[in-house]
Amino acid sequence: MQLQAAENWYEKNYKSQNSGDLKSMQVAPDTKMYVSNHKEDDDISMLENGYDMMGSSGFTAGDVSAEQALQHAKTLKADTVLVYSKYGSAKTATSKIEMIKEAAKLGKELTEKDLEQEPINYKYYASYWAKLPAPLLGVHVIKLAKKESEEAEKATELDGLKVIAVIKDSPAAKAGIVRGDTLLKLAGNSLNKPEELSTVVRKHQGQEVVVEYERNGEKSMAMAQINARK
Repeated sequence: MQLQAAENWYEKNYKSQNSGDLKSMQVAPDTKMYVSNHKEDDDISMLENGYDMMGSSGFTAGDVSAEQALQHAKTLKADTVLVYSKYGSAKTATSKIEMIKEAAKLGKELTEKDLEQEPINYKYYASYWAKLPAPLLGVHVIKLAKKESEEAEKATELDGLKVIAVIKDSPAAKAGIVRGDTLLKLAGNSLNKPEELSTVVRKHQGQEVVVEYERNGEKSMAMAQINARK
């Protein structure tokens, strides 16, 4: 008789990013796992260190071993997996006492099941990361929009692309671009969509170009030497 393999919660609840195309530079990476509780800071740190997210797993369950996350990360051939968990919902001893008091007041009978200690559930999350080759420019950007008022139904798109992370030692970092800057133009081309930035960067591989950006309301310019793909 063949025993069925235990269910892997991280695999079952996995959602890929980037159309699932993102892969490690290594054919067989030595996958590392880290347990943390600073997700937002970790995400920025990973981006700055030249990683990008392959996907994530999120679910609520009882006691689930972090080893399941590592196992799934190895299946994905991720370089790194970051694991997070926090207490979910369960009735506390205090709430049980309140229920007993309420039942006594109403003359209601309680069963053994009512008095059983409920299992504690936890909220689990894991992100899987791949180390990327040296970037052409080295920024992660998003498009921002702003509502003119609380009543406004549609938000107005803001000019440029907001920088959410700059990869260390990249051309962008060497040009002085920092997180929070807004990229306005690259090599004279206006930037209003992330795809436009990618297109311009690929076109000017190996060239030194002018970067026009805004920081704290002030517009500035810098020179960036874009890398070339080997």
